[in-house]
Amino acid sequence: MDIKTGTKVDHERYGEGVITASGITGFTVIFERSGKMDFSRLTEEFEILEEGDVEAPTADGKSVDEIVGLLKNVLEEFNGISEIVELGEKWEGGTMVLNPGNPDLQSKEIPIEQFFHKIVMVRDRLRVLEQNLNSHDKLSDEDKVHMQQYITRSYGSLTTFNILFKNKDDQFSSK
Repeated sequence: MDIKTGTKVDHERYGEGVITASGITGFTVIFERSGKMDFSRLTEEFEILEEGDVEAPTADGKSVDEIVGLLKNVLEEFNGISEIVELGEKWEGGTMVLNPGNPDLQSKEIPIEQFFHKIVMVRDRLRVLEQNLNSHDKLSDEDKVHMQQYITRSYGSLTTFNILFKNKDDQFSSK
């Protein structure tokens, strides 16, 4: 499939998206509902809604690829966008009940979707922290590795919540 950066596409399963990166063997699409995904150039799964043009520079001389990359970095840094992560089907519509140890106190019920959203936000913020840490120019490599170990341990502590995720690729990993 000959497809260029900036092309708007529609996928039967993932909905509408935009090609944000294009390489020799494949390309990356960011979908409104499903987030970032990579595809082979051999795929025939898309309907092209609007052609993109990677070669067309903008008024300030930057390519569409450069602008998309800059915009993506800014949005990720300020957590304006995050990928869509699906809750496991068996949990949809469920409720989480917190029962206090003191029987005189009232239980708290939380829709599991709300709790799941908070868990995903923690994961997204850890990823942004990790990116900022790794790209920080004033920290030594030793400091970065030391701090990265805390982030890795945080991911490990959150693996308990992996049962909530529909897709294994979205789960926490301590690796």
